[in-house]
Amino acid sequence: MDEALLRSLTPSVLTVLVRRGADFAAAEDAVQDALVEAVRVWPSDPPRDPKGWLVTAAWRKFLDATRSDTARRRREDRVEEEPAPGPTPAVDDTLQLYFLCAHPSLTPSSAVALTLRAVGGLTTRQIAQAYLVPEATMAQRISRAKRTVSGVRFDQPGDVATVLRVLYLVFNEGYSGDVDLAAEAIRLTRQLAAEIDHPEVAGLLALMLLHHARRATRTAPDGSLVPLAEQDRGRWDTGSIAEGVEILQAALARDRLGEFQAQAAIAALHADAPTAEETDWVQIVEWYDELARLNDSPVVRLNRAVAVGEADGPRAGLAALAALDDSLPRHTAVAAYLHERDGDLTTAAQLYAEAAHKASNLAERDYLTRQAARLNTRRGR
Repeated sequence: MDEALLRSLTPSVLTVLVRRGADFAAAEDAVQDALVEAVRVWPSDPPRDPKGWLVTAAWRKFLDATRSDTARRRREDRVEEEPAPGPTPAVDDTLQLYFLCAHPSLTPSSAVALTLRAVGGLTTRQIAQAYLVPEATMAQRISRAKRTVSGVRFDQPGDVATVLRVLYLVFNEGYSGDVDLAAEAIRLTRQLAAEIDHPEVAGLLALMLLHHARRATRTAPDGSLVPLAEQDRGRWDTGSIAEGVEILQAALARDRLGEFQAQAAIAALHADAPTAEETDWVQIVEWYDELARLNDSPVVRLNRAVAVGEADGPRAGLAALAALDDSLPRHTAVAAYLHERDGDLTTAAQLYAEAAHKASNLAERDYLTRQAARLNTRRGR
């Protein structure tokens, strides 16, 4: 099987379906299903025209899915028109679905990707952005996960660590404002915490509560981003902060530190500071060092560089940043901020403009563009 050929044909097949009238998400699913079918059929019966075969198979998959969806909506409409049945106990199987999709036959990364797509409601692009990989790479990962579980029984639930990672990514996507999933992620994590006595479950719940407490102040009435240092702390949800801190302290007291507890400790230090100037950056750097020992990811190192810049000065932050790959998302924006704090307004303005060009969403792009314009105005005085 020539996987390179399949990868090269995928964009053109997707384009054909969209031109025929399929919406992008449905076309993407149909193409992925066609690729799975190709993997199954082509080794024994290779087509003379691979692209034509894929277009035909994908279009049939799309039509089948459309017909199925239409029939499903009709059934749902009929159900809604029926008289309400007698009282029955409410059952919420969402969390169980998370565990079932985190199947033991899958690697943790594949299980997370499949669950986010199938249960969490995220698009392939959103999942790819969360993992810092190209969208095509993530599409292939999800397809492989589907193939892996296509012939297995979903009677062996996955482990807690994988489910926690899924809930964390769902919350982050909701917290970004692109998809409103944050409250649902908190609800499910509460449910999990009530069922499982685990310090990392508590750590994740604390982290979510502490971040969610600031959500109302993260954007201005016009939708523009408001950075943490400029947020109105009087509008933060003190009840959620108090609950998050209490949950975190109980988890830390068990002396089984995990990455969600470390992240929650950082969030708690931000929440505890009466003003941005009073933030205990030295302790935040120490917690980032702990977090790096648990999960030495590029994103952790990037955030640590910001903290170092606040604790030890912008040049120390730039030195920490220099050790990281400059293609990392938000690397350029962090460099711009640190150069501005160091007094190099020319470089900072150029980097803000470059970061705006790379930004993945409109609100972030607008904020960075305004930062560049602000510095250019100051320099022109």
